[in-house]
Amino acid sequence: MAESEPVWWQRGVVYQIYPRSFQDSNGDGIGDLRGVIQRLDYLGQALGVDAIWLSPFYPSPMADFGYDVSNYCDVHPIFGDLATFDELVEEAHRRGLKIIIDFVPNHTSDRHPWFLESRSSRTNPKRDWYVWAEGRGGPFRGRVPSGCRSSGGPQSMAAHSSPPNNWLSMFGGSPWEWDEATGQYYLHTYLKEQPDLNWRNPEVKEAMLDVMRFWLDRGVDGFRIDAILHIMKDPALRDNPPNPGGRIVLGNPPLPEYDSQLHVHDQAHPDIHRVFHEMRQVLDEYGTKQPRMGIGEMDVFDWRVWAGYYGVHLDELHMPFNFGLLRVPWAAQAVRGVVDSLEAAIPPGAWPNYVLSNHDVPRTASRVGPAQVRVAMMLLLTLRGTPTVYYGEEIGMTDVPIAPEQVQDPLERQLPALGRDPERTPMQWDPSPNAGFCPPGVEPWLPAAADYQPINVAVEREDSHSMLSLTQALLGLRRSTPALSRGSYQPLEPASPDCFVFLREHDGVRCLVALNFSDNEQTVAAPQLGSGSIALTTHLDRRGEVHLALLELRSNEGCIVQLAERG
Repeated sequence: MAESEPVWWQRGVVYQIYPRSFQDSNGDGIGDLRGVIQRLDYLGQALGVDAIWLSPFYPSPMADFGYDVSNYCDVHPIFGDLATFDELVEEAHRRGLKIIIDFVPNHTSDRHPWFLESRSSRTNPKRDWYVWAEGRGGPFRGRVPSGCRSSGGPQSMAAHSSPPNNWLSMFGGSPWEWDEATGQYYLHTYLKEQPDLNWRNPEVKEAMLDVMRFWLDRGVDGFRIDAILHIMKDPALRDNPPNPGGRIVLGNPPLPEYDSQLHVHDQAHPDIHRVFHEMRQVLDEYGTKQPRMGIGEMDVFDWRVWAGYYGVHLDELHMPFNFGLLRVPWAAQAVRGVVDSLEAAIPPGAWPNYVLSNHDVPRTASRVGPAQVRVAMMLLLTLRGTPTVYYGEEIGMTDVPIAPEQVQDPLERQLPALGRDPERTPMQWDPSPNAGFCPPGVEPWLPAAADYQPINVAVEREDSHSMLSLTQALLGLRRSTPALSRGSYQPLEPASPDCFVFLREHDGVRCLVALNFSDNEQTVAAPQLGSGSIALTTHLDRRGEVHLALLELRSNEGCIVQLAERG
């Protein structure tokens, strides 16, 4: 059987934009959709990515910066309006760029009209649109969980029973909030301002599928689906069991309280497969002319379980997000172990994906160190699968220390030292004040990095050995070399455990990728491969013929070698 031609989300590279931090077009210190439009030529032509993923831009009280949605079918005024969004889609498509948007199905804002109705009385028709429950046991005794403090304060807790179960909020404390007016608890997996929808109610499910249709009708090409495993919980609301040995569940950053349980009842109930299938049906309905896609956010590191979310017949998620490289120690064999385990588990015909950073975790340069950041980018853009590049990674942006008086992230206020502001700072465009993100004299919503003058797009464009130049070269080579964009993956045994070496091959064309994870020179010995031509190194300073019996790698160097074609 002939190999099918890969679709755009398989052969392309996705670039994640956090809209608040990308480009301010109107001088209010906050990025917006018009700013994204202004930078489309950079993304499509200068950089060379294929799709952009926009973090939430919906109307929201901004308790969690847009992940608390108060209207799923509009644009928050700070970002623009629907006409601006439509222009963004049109201009992106004109340049050959696809548009992926965040879809937030697990919860709404507590100011969403649906929740205001649901909270108004136990008999309201929308009461069952959210997860409400009676308390258990007698009157509450003991410490008030942080997520359960009502407006009446701790004293009011003594007048009613304790929370319905032992579940924990991702943001600390209990996820059950007491509602004094109606005498029940509502569930919030995240902030109390983010009540969980009840996806077991057919009306809720259909309303949320209609939200997908609304944006598909406006031309979006796909969805990054937020917190997707949480939409289906145990209908009996049973307690979670303890986590034996305190094994880390989420990884990076660790959430010690949350990780004290095994989350077997507050997420990923088996019924979730049916919902994923119905979401896929909606995407497929719109994909008859141009494929649409869905990628689900999930912290799953059991690859057998993770692979199950593609669906038995590959009819659920197009890709479950793979966060394996976010939690692994940055060492050659540890990284290889993640890749090999995933490759062994992925179903036939399914397509993998990789990510090294995003808006919730430390930036790559801060996590692996400045010496390894180039190796990390080469790894990301040469593995088999769809890579997602977080904005600013292409120039080597790092986490920015945030002073206490500058903190914006609610997670930092609830769980100090776990805030996500450091990786959400303004994009560094040029050496002008505020790094070109917003006009001089305007205070950006988060401070720009102290090193923005040497580390920015404008300066790095003029440096043929910069991080930006490397990223552009990698993207160009990936685009022009089918072995790198769609070829098979075969790990090789290197002479040194500090190296990760693998082959990519398509139609007889082979590329060897050799990555040195150490500060010392290393030798890769693969005499069986003969000779080849160096296509690119992370140092951007050498080409030419090389024999694979003795490939020398300098400290912290990655190298791509094009091998002779098979006869």
